[in-house]
Amino acid sequence: MTKRDFFIGVLIGFAAAALGCFLFLFLFTDTRTVEDLRMIRLNGYMGKLITLGAIFNLIAFFLLLKYNKDYMARGVILATLLLALLTVIL
Repeated sequence: MTKRDFFIGVLIGFAAAALGCFLFLFLFTDTRTVEDLRMIRLNGYMGKLITLGAIFNLIAFFLLLKYNKDYMARGVILATLLLALLTVIL
């Protein structure tokens, strides 16, 4: 059961980061198409966008700890570390 919970936590971490990226783009920019996302990547802002989206992982992590889902919280931490590695690469 712990491996399943850990994997679900990783999925929650990636989903929370994707939701954070989408909300940031939708609320604070005029980016609406795939072409606009390509321009963000070409200008070198993709790493910054991923970092802003990963802030939602913090919320997910503390919510999981509140409900005693420790293994899921560990999965969120792994997803955050993988996103940090992706940010360094981009």
